[in-house]
Amino acid sequence: MSKRLYTLLLGALCTILVVNCAKKGSITGGDKDETPPVFVKALPPNFSTGYDKDEIRIYFDEYIKLKDPQKQIIISPPMDPKPTITPLGSANKFVKIKFLDTLLENTTYSINFGESVVDNNEGNPYPFFRYVFSTGETLDSLSIKGTITDAIDKKAEPFTTIVLYEVNDSYKDSLVYSTVPRYVTSTLDSIDFKFYNLKEGTYKLIALKDAATNYTYEPKQDKIGFYEEIVTLPADTAKLFTINVFKEELDFKALRPKQVSKNAFVFGYEGAADSMRIKLLSKAPEDFKTKVIRDKEKDTLRYWFKPFFEADSLIFEITNSKNYKDTLVARFKDQYKDSLNITSNVKGSIGFDQEFILSANTPIELVDEKLISLTDKDTVDVPFSVEMDKKNNEAKIVFDKTESNAYSMQLLPEAVKDFIGNVNDTINYNFRTKKLADYGKIFLTVQNVKQYPLIVQATNEKGEVLSEKIATDEKTLVFDNLDPGKYFIRVVFDTNKNGKWDTGNFLKGLQPEKVSYYPQEIDVRANWELKQTFVLE
Repeated sequence: MSKRLYTLLLGALCTILVVNCAKKGSITGGDKDETPPVFVKALPPNFSTGYDKDEIRIYFDEYIKLKDPQKQIIISPPMDPKPTITPLGSANKFVKIKFLDTLLENTTYSINFGESVVDNNEGNPYPFFRYVFSTGETLDSLSIKGTITDAIDKKAEPFTTIVLYEVNDSYKDSLVYSTVPRYVTSTLDSIDFKFYNLKEGTYKLIALKDAATNYTYEPKQDKIGFYEEIVTLPADTAKLFTINVFKEELDFKALRPKQVSKNAFVFGYEGAADSMRIKLLSKAPEDFKTKVIRDKEKDTLRYWFKPFFEADSLIFEITNSKNYKDTLVARFKDQYKDSLNITSNVKGSIGFDQEFILSANTPIELVDEKLISLTDKDTVDVPFSVEMDKKNNEAKIVFDKTESNAYSMQLLPEAVKDFIGNVNDTINYNFRTKKLADYGKIFLTVQNVKQYPLIVQATNEKGEVLSEKIATDEKTLVFDNLDPGKYFIRVVFDTNKNGKWDTGNFLKGLQPEKVSYYPQEIDVRANWELKQTFVLE
């Protein structure tokens, strides 16, 4: 064997040995770390009394980070300004709390970290760690607990703030708008809450879906709920409190109008606009006419007028039935005129209980039935009528539907004329009906009813109403022609008999109208009939 060949064979043998050795002894990542950090000590120690420092350090056995501290960490009583808490964005073996505000005398403070303390490597949380200290000689030790519900939705939202206002000679309900409470806690990622380290006294218990996390109530963006009675400690420590959270209807207020086209202004508003009236105070032509239509999606009214005239600005007077009155000024100039755009609520197929509705971006003034045709799959004319709904700016095409049919509708030019003189071009719609066997049906019996009427609704998972019935007696309610899917039954106790659910009002001490959900979801299948009994509590 030549020296060269010997060298090559020896090299190949060494390579094989190295590869095999590497396979046998390769380094792996090891088991995933699932151990949370361990609390080691705190300076000053947890549950200290006589606290007179401005800094706290809490040590752990490994490097930790703070996750979602703005949502997770709750300090009670609240501080303004809030203390600085580190580490933020980096890792450390201790949490440092630096107070920027003078602490109250003889007060027990509680800092609940929720699940914010996590290890640096895997994010394992050290759950619900609490640091408690007192500026006095003793620690307050009373506690209360409870749960929240949502007034209209099936599930309440997590991370809801719960507060306690001390009821004394200076307390009034309006403090919730401007003054931070005595104690604060949070449901965190659940619907349950608990207060610790409370002192003896009387309190107002309030829940806030506090969007700004400032512990005060801002009706435009927050939900609120309240316990009607005054909480007395220590007498009420054994109670389980339930707070129903709701979105208040704002007091009515008209906002400054804005011109959006040659013949239209938009008037925004807050609250309910059912009786809102708009009157032009500026001088206008003798043949001046207006039309007001409420937007279906936004809190706005569209104010249409004709004819156009020259002016630098317009002055409007806004009133309603509750003695509201305001004067608003809007800039005014010549703009492009709106064209007519007609849409339909039917896309592809139409339900047997569904109306065929034509809507427009401008006010519908006239619909000429003679210029509309409707035929079925056999090109046979289908009789129909047109019902105008000028309040909602809609035209309903009413006709008898048959199953498994296909329909063609044609609107010839000038079939629709709007308020400012526009007319349509030719428009064609094609749609169909399904088989009756494609739908399901629910027969619902509601028992243990104390008072009628009830508003009974079939909703989807988002709470959107898919079908609604008004119950005035013990008759079985029939929800038919339902698309297959998951349904939830919601019952509204229509106490004031106005045909709708009414929310609450904190300052007036009004709770929302009661709502009950059938405990299980209902699985509706095609060509099935379900019989359900809902026993109200």
